[in-house]
Amino acid sequence: MPSIEEILAIERIDNDIYRGGVFPSVLRRTFGGQVAGQALVAATKTVSPEFEVHSLHGYFLRPGKSDQPAIFLVDRIRDGRSFVTRRVTGVQNGEAIFSMSASFHVTGDEGPQHQDTMPSAGDPESLPDRKDDPDETVRSLYQEWEKFDVRIVPREKLQVNGFFAAQQRVWFRHRDPLPDDQLLHVCTLAYMSDMTLLSSAAVPHPSTPAQTASLDHAMWFLRPFRTDDWLLYDQTSPSAGGGRSLTQGRIFDPSGRMVAAVTQEGLTRTNVPADQVSIMKKGDS
Repeated sequence: MPSIEEILAIERIDNDIYRGGVFPSVLRRTFGGQVAGQALVAATKTVSPEFEVHSLHGYFLRPGKSDQPAIFLVDRIRDGRSFVTRRVTGVQNGEAIFSMSASFHVTGDEGPQHQDTMPSAGDPESLPDRKDDPDETVRSLYQEWEKFDVRIVPREKLQVNGFFAAQQRVWFRHRDPLPDDQLLHVCTLAYMSDMTLLSSAAVPHPSTPAQTASLDHAMWFLRPFRTDDWLLYDQTSPSAGGGRSLTQGRIFDPSGRMVAAVTQEGLTRTNVPADQVSIMKKGDS
């Protein structure tokens, strides 16, 4: 697997036009986190450094081809004194595969502060690394993310809320140290955030064959963080039906600070031919 710096190092082709790299993949389609991360990098290249990304909203329109580069077209929607807005379209073979709006906020604003309490999830170092999973299918999938350490909190160690339909907690981090560049960590988290979130919808249906794919993805970046340190991804799936599942995630750093929030809707369709489905597994996308 290439480094995350290589994945996010897009090439400028012309004004507000960028091209992502092509990387070997075990997946049938381009990993959604890669497309979202590259699109966010493209947007940041058109924004002054005094603005920091605080949210993104993206739609996965078509499956990306992992053996072909994606072109990212940036529209400068608004440049205000406090907020900047960009729209990015990812294109392959003349067709849009991804559409994203990103909002940037000027640094230095102040206001009231509060956050949810980080849930208990134990010590990540005591949990098994997913790359060593006894299931060969899982091990093969995590080869795609071999530079990331992903550890699922066992059900028996969760403090669950009986009002939630589905809950899952995941510790994850980039295995190797990364530079002290918050923008790199933000774009890296955009990549990481698509890894396991949809699988939280599988918790009540652990052996249900389904065709799965990310449909849309929204993130809010709340406080500075590092992706080369442990982050807890507290995931829920409040609803599933009609071949789609809604999932939500809160991301905390080791000190308990809530650093990001994520919402995603994904395809979880069962009325398809057998060769188009896979078993929905907790901790897998």
